[in-house]
Amino acid sequence: MAQPSVILATASYDHTIRFWEAKSGRCYRTIQYPDSQVNRLEITPDKRFLAAAGNPHIRLFDVNSNSPQPVISYDSHTSNVMAVGFHCDGNWMYSGSEDGTVRIWDLRTGTCQREYESRAAVNTVVLHPNQKELISGDQNGNIRVWDLAANSCSCELVPEVDTAVRSLTVMWDGSMVVAANNRGTCYVWRLLKGTQTITCFEPLHKLQAHDGYILKCLLSPEFCDPNRYLATASSDRTVKIWNVDGFKLERTLVGHQRWVWDCVFSVDGAYLITASSDTTARLWTMSTGEAIRVYQGHHKAPVCCALHDGAESAPS
Repeated sequence: MAQPSVILATASYDHTIRFWEAKSGRCYRTIQYPDSQVNRLEITPDKRFLAAAGNPHIRLFDVNSNSPQPVISYDSHTSNVMAVGFHCDGNWMYSGSEDGTVRIWDLRTGTCQREYESRAAVNTVVLHPNQKELISGDQNGNIRVWDLAANSCSCELVPEVDTAVRSLTVMWDGSMVVAANNRGTCYVWRLLKGTQTITCFEPLHKLQAHDGYILKCLLSPEFCDPNRYLATASSDRTVKIWNVDGFKLERTLVGHQRWVWDCVFSVDGAYLITASSDTTARLWTMSTGEAIRVYQGHHKAPVCCALHDGAESAPS
């Protein structure tokens, strides 16, 4: 089976994961996921595997196989896994769960190597581009930086007390971090190198982006430069694109009929994929803000999507 150059997957409350031809909109593979809903999808840097974060496990599927069975299962969380991602070399995986922990996993053996206690349900985790720090956001409004070398929490901040942090995103060069919350607000910090390797947060901007929940915030990728954008997906059925230079609203993507749960940029930042409760995923062109493809086939809300249209980064 030839590996597609573009891998696009969505997962839905209908207990399926679907793979799509990005250009044609055709669904070419469906995986049944009977155990739970899928909260998050992520593709490994080498494009070989797709991680599906469920309740309470993470399953890894072979992208280039027709087998409905996972290759491996990661099983020590005790509640919904809300975040999953990979080290740039694909050597290990990280996750965050409503059980209040952030974990690091050996990808090959499926064993949990480390566990960090957040003391509240973890909604979002991102890996700093330096590959040495994880940043988590939780239901109580805490943001924590986990220093992987020191194996401890190096920084803690609460942008808004008792307001859940729903989504975190870090600029590809490590210069900025954005946190989005349940009140439609984005908090933006400059990231500064502190003493030794510890990252320091300098408040930069507070953006009232939406009236409803922000379900996902995402900064544009490296190959989008010199343009830098922040995408915010919301329960108000829109995705807003903000220019990071001054946080001016560039455009509003309108077309979904219900909540927009997730979004992901193409590698060059020219396109955006969104997943919505209206049972569809959509492909938008950033230059005009138009939806140029609708992915239809799910029977219930697709709440997450994953896209890998770049070059493979081979494991070191």
